[in-house]
Amino acid sequence: MAHTRTTDVLIVGAGPVGLSAAAELRRRGVHCRLVDRLPARLPYAKAVGIQPRTLEIWDRMGLARAVLEVAVPMRGQSIHINGREVARIELALPPEVPYGFAALPQYETERLLEEYVAGLDTTVERGTELLSFTQDQDGVTARLRTAAGVDEELRTRYLIGCDGAHSTVRKGLGLSYEGGAFPEEYMLGDVEADWDLPYGYGLRSLHHAEDGSTDDVLVAIPLPGTGRYRMSMMVPPELSAQGRDASGDGVAHGLEGSRAPELSHIQAVVDRLAPTPTRVSALRWSSVFRISHRIVDSYGDGRVFVAGDAAHIHPPTGAQGMNTGIQDACNLAWKLALVLDGEAGPALLASYDAERRPVGEEVVGRTVRHATQGMETDPEDPSTLMLREAQLLVAYRDGPLAGSAYGPDDAPQPGDRAPDCGGLTVPIAAYPLRLLDVLRGRTGHVLLLYASDAADLARAAEAGAVVAAAVGGRKTPGAEPAAFAGLPGSGPDGRGPESSLQTVAVLARESATAPGTGSIPGYVDAAGEFARIYRPDGPTGFLVRPDGQLGARFPLAGTAAALTGYLAALSVPA
Repeated sequence: MAHTRTTDVLIVGAGPVGLSAAAELRRRGVHCRLVDRLPARLPYAKAVGIQPRTLEIWDRMGLARAVLEVAVPMRGQSIHINGREVARIELALPPEVPYGFAALPQYETERLLEEYVAGLDTTVERGTELLSFTQDQDGVTARLRTAAGVDEELRTRYLIGCDGAHSTVRKGLGLSYEGGAFPEEYMLGDVEADWDLPYGYGLRSLHHAEDGSTDDVLVAIPLPGTGRYRMSMMVPPELSAQGRDASGDGVAHGLEGSRAPELSHIQAVVDRLAPTPTRVSALRWSSVFRISHRIVDSYGDGRVFVAGDAAHIHPPTGAQGMNTGIQDACNLAWKLALVLDGEAGPALLASYDAERRPVGEEVVGRTVRHATQGMETDPEDPSTLMLREAQLLVAYRDGPLAGSAYGPDDAPQPGDRAPDCGGLTVPIAAYPLRLLDVLRGRTGHVLLLYASDAADLARAAEAGAVVAAAVGGRKTPGAEPAAFAGLPGSGPDGRGPESSLQTVAVLARESATAPGTGSIPGYVDAAGEFARIYRPDGPTGFLVRPDGQLGARFPLAGTAAALTGYLAALSVPA
C-alpha cells in the first residue's frame, strides 16, 4: 500500500455534484482531491435540465457565460393525450429573474465544470475507487485503489460522497436509504427528429387506456444541435428485465448499459405517439433505466457527508435531481471552507443536514406526486409552481442560521433566496448593472447596506465595527478576529481577506458624492428595482450568504446587534 497522503477534503464522484463541490471549495482556496472510479466521462445525456437557480449559482462562480453559449433554452412543453394537444405550458418567470430554463446534456455540464476546476489547479483522478474509510475525531482515513491498481491510504480532514445512488460513502456510514422503486422500466435515446416542434419546446405525449391509466408515454427534451432531442419512453417487452437488480444492492435506479435500445425501438414509440409523422435518426446513445425514490436519514455523520444522488433519488419529473444536488454541494462547500480556515466552528456543519434534508424530502415527495398524478394536479397556483420548479423558492427560514424577520412578511427574509435585481448604477459605468454583477466572484458573505441618505450608510458602517467586539471570535488568543468579526473588513483595502464578509452600499438616489462610503463600494438604485424587490423598511441591511441565500435582514440603526447572533453562530468559540 502506498504511503499516506493528506488533503483537506476528499470528494468521491466526479459527476455534476462532485465537480460543483470541488469548484466551490477550490475557489475558496481549500485543497481537495476529486476521484471517480470511471475511466472517463460517460457520453450520456442523462440529466439535461438546468434550473434558473443553478444558473444563478454558476453566475456567482463566473461559469454562467460558458453554459449560456452551449445550452438551449427551454421555453415550454406541449402536452398531448391520445393524439390531441390538451395543453401547452409556457416556462415563463417574473422579469426580475435573470435566467430562464435551459437544457444541456450532462456530459457537457460535466465538461464545463471539469474545465472550471482544472483552471483552479485540480484534476479528476479517473479510475480511482474508494474502497473503504474510517473516521476519528481529527479526520478520515480512506483506502483508495488507483487506475494503476495501486492501493493508497489517504488522510483527509473531511470526506464528501457524491458517488450516486449506489454510494460507497453512504453505505460506509451505514445511513438508511428509505423509499421504493417504480415498477415501470423506461428507455432513453439521444436522437434527431424531423418534426416541426417549436424551437425550445419539449413534448409530453401520453396514451390513456379506457380505465384512465397511462399505458404509453413519450417525453422529448430539446438538446443542442439541429432537431436533436433526448427521448424517454416505456421499455418494450423484449428489452425488459423485470425483477433483476443490476446493482446488487437493492437500489433499482439509473442506467443499465447492458440493454441498449436500437433506433427501431424508439421509432416504434414515435410512430404511436408523435403529434405528426416523424422520423428519428442519428442515434448517439441509448439505455434502459429504472426509477426509485429514496432519501437518507442524515446528510452526514461526523466528518463525512453525502450529497446529490448519494443522499436522495426520485423521478426525473421537472429536472430537479441534478440541480438539487448542485445546491447540496454549494451549501456544504462554503461551510466547510469557513471551518477549515478557522473562521467558523465545526458546529456550523450540522446546518448542512438541517437545511438541505428538508429540501430533499420536499423534492422527493413532489416529483413522486407529479410522476404518478401529473403536474397538472398540483394544488399550487401555476406561477408559484413555476417558481418552485425553477428552485427559486428554496428557503431555510426554519433553519438554524436564519435570523429574526424584519420588515414586511412577504418581503425576502432570512433563509430566503436573495433575489436579483437590475438598474444599479455607478458614476463611471455608462450602463446599469444587476445585483448578480455585484456579487459575481465574491466567495464570502456580502453585507448590503441600503438607505436613501448617504449619511445613514456612513453611520451604519461605523456601527458595524462594533461587531468585532461583540462577536469576539478569534482563531487564537491575541490574534486578529475571525474574518466575520471584521465589518466592513479588516484588510488594508477595508474589505478584509477574500473569504471575509464584504460590504456594499446601495443608495436610493443620486447624491452629490460617490454612492459608497470611504472604502466601501457603492451603487445607486437608479431604477428603484432593489427597493421594489427587497422592500426595505427605512435604512436596512441585508446579509447575503455565499450560497446566495439571505442570512440576516435588519434596520441599519441596529447593525451590530442584528448581526451578532448570526456571526456568532459562524465564528470560532473564544
